[in-house]
Amino acid sequence: MTVRTRFAPSPTGYLHVGGARTALFSWLYAKKTKGQFVLRIEDTDRERSTDESVQAIFDGMKWLGLSHDEGPFFQTERFSRYQEIIEQLLEQGDAYHCYCSAEEVEAMREQQRANKQKPRYNGKCRHRTEAVEGVSPVVRFKNPETGMVVFDDLVRGEISIANDELDDLVIARSDGTPTYNLTVVVDDLDMKMTHVIRGDDHINNTPRQINIMKALGAQEPRFAHVPMILGDDGARLSKRHGAVSVMQYRDDGFLPEALLNYLVRLGWSHGDKELFTQAEMIELFDIKDVNRTASTFNTEKLLWINQQYIINSDPERLVEPLSEQLVAQGCDVDKGPSIIELVKTQQERAKTLKEMAEKSLMFYNNYEAFDEKAAKKNLKAASLEPLEMMLATFEALDDWSKEKLHEVIIKTAETLDLKLGKVAQPLRVALSGTSVSPALDATLFLLGKETCIKNIKRGIDYIKNRILLQEG
Repeated sequence: MTVRTRFAPSPTGYLHVGGARTALFSWLYAKKTKGQFVLRIEDTDRERSTDESVQAIFDGMKWLGLSHDEGPFFQTERFSRYQEIIEQLLEQGDAYHCYCSAEEVEAMREQQRANKQKPRYNGKCRHRTEAVEGVSPVVRFKNPETGMVVFDDLVRGEISIANDELDDLVIARSDGTPTYNLTVVVDDLDMKMTHVIRGDDHINNTPRQINIMKALGAQEPRFAHVPMILGDDGARLSKRHGAVSVMQYRDDGFLPEALLNYLVRLGWSHGDKELFTQAEMIELFDIKDVNRTASTFNTEKLLWINQQYIINSDPERLVEPLSEQLVAQGCDVDKGPSIIELVKTQQERAKTLKEMAEKSLMFYNNYEAFDEKAAKKNLKAASLEPLEMMLATFEALDDWSKEKLHEVIIKTAETLDLKLGKVAQPLRVALSGTSVSPALDATLFLLGKETCIKNIKRGIDYIKNRILLQEG
């Protein structure tokens, strides 16, 4: 038997991290078992489904590297098939037309609530043989009235539901369009799904779907219901907890491999191991090892993982995403330093690529004014001589390499018998306008000779003006 799993999102919004984790678990299980992973778009909710949301799902899956073996399949292209199955169930006597209005059904439920009973459709039309003139009926599945639905959930173990707890669900609306529980069953059977991995919010749907499958004489797939993801306040993860859209994490400077690594650890573990390559995920993952309890999303942990991936990545890997971040910050990457040299300089200084880009703006946009506190502390009379000495040396320097630039700084300190900090910090403030920058040799190299000389002169002028003001 070839294992077949699927990811079947509804295109009513972006691809969120909960959906991405479900997709990842399904994808990993297929890869581990050398099976097939299918992408299906459940777009029967015509009012809420949009082309933009479909594209957002495609973009998110592509960015994460979760490629599908078959699909994408769209439910809206399969309506004739769903109608075939609805007609089959009607002919078999496993479904019936219901003429009850929404108001009648609600009145039933109100009465049941008043009687302390579980609110449900009471089967009024179950045995009706005549149509009601002028009323477009819905179609209901005739759920068994006795017995149990029992299935072995790969995450939760055995789950059993009494059939008398389930009412006769609507499988076709009054306009003929099929409902979720019907379309999912037909798709899973037609597409020969062997394993359905999805969120535990679907547990209540599973016994209903199993009963429809049995009515169709089909063998149901294995089910695995993974717990939801919670925010740090214990509530279900939502926008108020920060970014939940997969592509927002891209825009915020996270690497897809880091996000996948974090998501796989939400509810699954392998000893104390924190960082996994994709190959390791495939080798070690088993859906049976997923925790039954909900997982809490921890942004700080995600940031740590992302930082590890940034630090340990080949610099070439980071060139394109860092360039995108710089462009988003308004930088012209064609008029700045080498991106790969920028990566090498900043690689250990940032938790995200967005942060790396922000820390690199000084190499594209020269500062407008000195940070007042930094200038007051470092650009003073005693700093004038070392700055002027370095300026003269830099102006005459033909080899603008990090090694030569480092030598100039060291030699200046030695010549003037100054501690390195007395030379380095005034230079740093002159170059960057602040007291914070990458290593000075890297900063000088990335800024380039022309900008460095101009900025050192700004620092010297600042000191001279300061001296004049003090003397005045």
